[in-house]
Amino acid sequence: MAAGGAGGGTVMALAASFIGIAILLGIGPQILGNTSFVCTGLSGNATSGWQETCTQVETDASNAFSLMLVVMIVIAAVTVLFVVRLL
Repeated sequence: MAAGGAGGGTVMALAASFIGIAILLGIGPQILGNTSFVCTGLSGNATSGWQETCTQVETDASNAFSLMLVVMIVIAAVTVLFVVRLL
């Protein structure tokens, strides 16, 4: 099958997805590291619940980046399987 055939566009879309997620995984933790803060230093945390909210937000952001890594691995596996099928 020629590279410009029907499968060529799919491979390019998978490769673009992989590259995009890889860039997000490279830049995202730096942004997250610069924006996260120590939740225990919040004033009024015992009465207003800010500490729990802060901790939950940090946990959710960390879990989102972990899930993005899993998605990137799946996209890479699908790309490899698709390219092997084209050969």
